[in-house]
Amino acid sequence: MNETHEHTEDQNADTEPTQEQQEQQEQLAQAQREAEEHAARMESIRHLALNGELETSPENAEIIEALVDTIRLRDEMQDRLLRAAADHQNFQRRASGNEREARTSATQGVVQSLIPLLDTFEMAMTQDPEKVSAQTVLDGVRMLRDEFMRLLGNYGVTPISPSVGDEFNPVEHAAMMQQPAEGIEPGHISLVMGIGFKLGDRVVRPAKVGVVPQPEDGQALDEEG
Repeated sequence: MNETHEHTEDQNADTEPTQEQQEQQEQLAQAQREAEEHAARMESIRHLALNGELETSPENAEIIEALVDTIRLRDEMQDRLLRAAADHQNFQRRASGNEREARTSATQGVVQSLIPLLDTFEMAMTQDPEKVSAQTVLDGVRMLRDEFMRLLGNYGVTPISPSVGDEFNPVEHAAMMQQPAEGIEPGHISLVMGIGFKLGDRVVRPAKVGVVPQPEDGQALDEEG
């Protein structure tokens, strides 16, 4: 029981502020009251000055006039600042709305272009498999591929179609493997595994290729010998 009582007293001692902390809190509260009183006095003086009701000696008339002009200028600048801030917020809202609208319109254009292609797929799927030859299916797939490439071209997409023997371009080509090939120089394409695509000048996907590796030093000397 005594240990519990002592533990409770220790907890109370930890939570109760010390005399120094109390003095600091009182000083902060006093400073805050003085600041509020000072602000209230200054606002009262500004109000009297603007209304011409501030009583002062004649020799201080110019000072009062300068004070009134300064207050009016401050109020005018504050009003301009608030207006500029409001205009900026309105501009940001309009810009954000325009950006969303542009993005939606662009997406809508792509979707509208793809819908006819989907209609063609639907028509192909309604064909009787027993009456369609393999060549007919192949011709249909080729037609769909050509139509899809045409749609991509309408949006500025162009294919990257390297040929065997072309020099490897690390910007437009992705080397998937090293593949020697007779008659193909090192650093040139020996195998095309997939075409790539560009959107304007930007590479969307590089073409997948195999590249003839560079000869090792010993092998190069043997060939020269």
